[in-house]
Amino acid sequence: MNSNPRIALIGECMIELQHRADGSLQQSFGGDTLNTAVYLRRELGDIGHVDYVTALGDDRFSDAMCQQWADEGLGLDRVQRLPGRLPGLYCIQTDANGERKFLYWRNEAAVRDCFTTPVAAPILAALPAYDVLYLSGITLAVVGAIGRERLLHSLTEARRRGAKVVFDNNYRPRLWASVEAARAAYEAVLAEVDIALLTEDDELALFGYADSEQVFAAYPAITEVVLKRGADACLIRCHGERFAVPALKVEQVVDTTAAGDSFSAAYLASRLTGGSPEEAALAGHRLASRVIQVPGALIPRG
Repeated sequence: MNSNPRIALIGECMIELQHRADGSLQQSFGGDTLNTAVYLRRELGDIGHVDYVTALGDDRFSDAMCQQWADEGLGLDRVQRLPGRLPGLYCIQTDANGERKFLYWRNEAAVRDCFTTPVAAPILAALPAYDVLYLSGITLAVVGAIGRERLLHSLTEARRRGAKVVFDNNYRPRLWASVEAARAAYEAVLAEVDIALLTEDDELALFGYADSEQVFAAYPAITEVVLKRGADACLIRCHGERFAVPALKVEQVVDTTAAGDSFSAAYLASRLTGGSPEEAALAGHRLASRVIQVPGALIPRG
């Protein structure tokens, strides 16, 4: 891998509202691949270049998002600003155990046209020049059928040129017309993946696998498969070797939002800088254990 890699993360950032116990709302921003992009940039330090690929509106929320991303060191050259459009919005409600429920308003979000606008053509053409491309199951859902087809073409070309494709499965049933449509989209992308960062529960829900062994068996051609299992040990198969890396115990879980996103960021950062799969999983657990002790998706820097 390039010692100064160029990395593009593709997906959606939304306006985030945190529903507090007193009934008030705390506004911030979040989204699975954006969360990973921010944490990846932090974990890599001065190494590499991290771009975010998405579409936003021309409103003040979109302005504030771009400013926040720039402050975090993310590249904005692949961010489209679509006149008259808005970003999506979601609200987090958490229970006494820190488990969260999401309420979404995203049907008209600008990202749905991310790869169908005339401006999208040069962005899609630029993706194969990156060293690493990262996307999620939510990315696949929100860009729509035409967008998925065009993105898949770019991923295929990127791999042909030597890029690594990293995929986080993040399956959200409400974003899909049917489970069959979701399966078809996932299967098409998984055929072009080098590192699969899979939440085990999502794999079982989407494909009906009975256990982790069936998940591993489903992807014989993927070089590196990582099974995230919450508070249980992370399971990894890399170049035929198997590893189990226990999670870190957290006394008080405040909010599990972005636990998997932050794990993925630290895991990938470690692997890109020469860490072994076991070292990468430990890094992922360390970051995720910090994130779940703070409300919201993005914890303060430092």
